[in-house]
Amino acid sequence: MIEVKLHDVGEGMTEGEIANYLVQVGDRVTIDQPVVEVSTDKMVAELPAPVSGVVTDLLIPVGQTVGVGTVLLLIEATEAQPAVTVERTVERSEQPQQPQQLQPPVTALLTERPKRVLATPYTRKIARDLGIDLELVPAVDPSGRVTEEDVRRFVESGTTPETNQRPVAVEKPSAPVDTIPFRGIRKQIAKKMTQSLFTIPHVTHFEEVDMTRLLALREELKAAGKPISVNAFFIKALIVALQDYPVFNAKLDEANEQILLERQYHIGVATETTDGLIVPVVRDADKLTMQQLHQQVADLSTRAKTGDLRAADLKASTFTMSNVGPLGSTGATPIINYPETALIAFHKTKKRVCVDDQDQIVIRSMMNLSMSFDHRVADGATAVAFTNRFAGLIEHPTTLLMELI
Repeated sequence: MIEVKLHDVGEGMTEGEIANYLVQVGDRVTIDQPVVEVSTDKMVAELPAPVSGVVTDLLIPVGQTVGVGTVLLLIEATEAQPAVTVERTVERSEQPQQPQQLQPPVTALLTERPKRVLATPYTRKIARDLGIDLELVPAVDPSGRVTEEDVRRFVESGTTPETNQRPVAVEKPSAPVDTIPFRGIRKQIAKKMTQSLFTIPHVTHFEEVDMTRLLALREELKAAGKPISVNAFFIKALIVALQDYPVFNAKLDEANEQILLERQYHIGVATETTDGLIVPVVRDADKLTMQQLHQQVADLSTRAKTGDLRAADLKASTFTMSNVGPLGSTGATPIINYPETALIAFHKTKKRVCVDDQDQIVIRSMMNLSMSFDHRVADGATAVAFTNRFAGLIEHPTTLLMELI
């Protein structure tokens, strides 16, 4: 019985998560056939069968994380093969696999490479994607292991070894592939978004808000020499609504089975930059005047785009808003800024034909909003009540001003 163990796939890993089995008990497999997918913190790798045979047992359930050296599945070999050869191939793969037949002449060893090419599953995947036969790729490593760099060097050279030539499955690409580095801010965004989406059961609620009166008030303030941004009004209205519905200014502590209601109002303002989406935080927003909010949002936005934010500017938000309207958005299903419980996005404001309370046809400046919330801590009815409260304050800004007195 051959044990297929989790081994280091070449990225210096110490553990991996069983992502998917590519075979079932009773399936017949051939040597080098991928049998299990393992997810590490850097990639998803396929582990191949070290021998031909029949799968007799799958030992580790999908989704479980195990350490390097753990036996994942068992294969009953159908071909005679020394156990030491398989063990060395599965666990370490540093040494070339011993031939199964009698030792060939020395001249044959000098001209032929072994059928079992030493390479990690990741390298094999790259070769398959590029249509490259690994047996044709010369290995720089003295052990004979073919690396990712060897494969790419082989493709770039456009040549094959002089001995034992075989046709390559695909031609060399006519032009290099353009790439974008996946690191820094972009990688951190991806990591956090994945954590949020796979942890929080998202529900998104949509609403319409009449911006006509608020825009008129802004024009009056601007004419008086006191310009106030729409974002400043949004933040003030959000704080009033969050005080009425504190479940959305909270964090879920699953370990202690508690919903932690925050007493502070640190509002994250999603800001688009050339490096990706950054969320600087307006701290203690409930204690700031409208003019102070206006100035602080403008300052954070400017420093985010110039790369001058401090670490403290990006920490400890309790609720996040995203105003994508200036970019032309009409709707979205935003991902919550984990570990918060909700995020609200404001979309494009445009004039529409509406019917007012007196059944008169009027033209109003209407804005769509979308609010994603954690369905573990709140229900749809609460989300609707929250957005209704917010919309009422925006549609009647004098009411919002009264809340500030």
